Amino acid sequence: MPTIIPGARDGLQFVNLYIRSPLMGAPNAFMAADLAFERSDRIDMRAWAGRAQVGYAFSGRRWEPTFTVGYQTFSGDDPDTDRLERFDPLYYEGNPSAWSTGTKSSMVFINSNVNSWQVAASISPTPRDTFTARLHRIEADQLRSPVQFGQATRIEEQNGVNSSITGVTRRHLSDDLYVEYFRVVSPNLFLTTGFSVSVPGAGIKSIVDDAPVWAGAYVNLIANY
Repeated sequence: MPTIIPGARDGLQFVNLYIRSPLMGAPNAFMAADLAFERSDRIDMRAWAGRAQVGYAFSGRRWEPTFTVGYQTFSGDDPDTDRLERFDPLYYEGNPSAWSTGTKSSMVFINSNVNSWQVAASISPTPRDTFTARLHRIEADQLRSPVQFGQATRIEEQNGVNSSITGVTRRHLSDDLYVEYFRVVSPNLFLTTGFSVSVPGAGIKSIVDDAPVWAGAYVNLIANY
């Protein structure tokens, strides 16, 4: 059964490595990688996270399309060990173009005990207009391990005995689609609007009856002065 550890971040140590570089022989191609390690001897914690991304920008072509493929992973707690392996996301960037896992799903699955593949494509019909589409496949890193610090904890009957089950028993959590339009209205005014949908996977369907498809839209206007 997951528990809240008082003062669990006291003594937490971490290191983060980041690199971004063009690929040799392909000036329009790029790669990026992040790697983070966490440890705390006070609570016997060892956790890690990583992200890798490759992309290609068709500079000088009509609408300047850009394509990227990425994968990111955040360790979950191994239920078969006494050590805590669940990654603590601290304060992560919530933008889908950065560390955020999914779109609507990022409001449910914080960056802990999740893995995600991302494919993204963008076009710019004019220098002031950009359309971007992102597709995420999200999975649990560890089965029977807390999803978002204790959600999905329940009692199930196994061989006639009630047992406490945590997390999910199937890895696939959801598939997310996010479509965004960005417009530079003026040098000081920026418009962003988007639509996203999250489709539950086998892991969620195994613990939620009639899990719905979650959709949403937004309009955001930013003025700098």
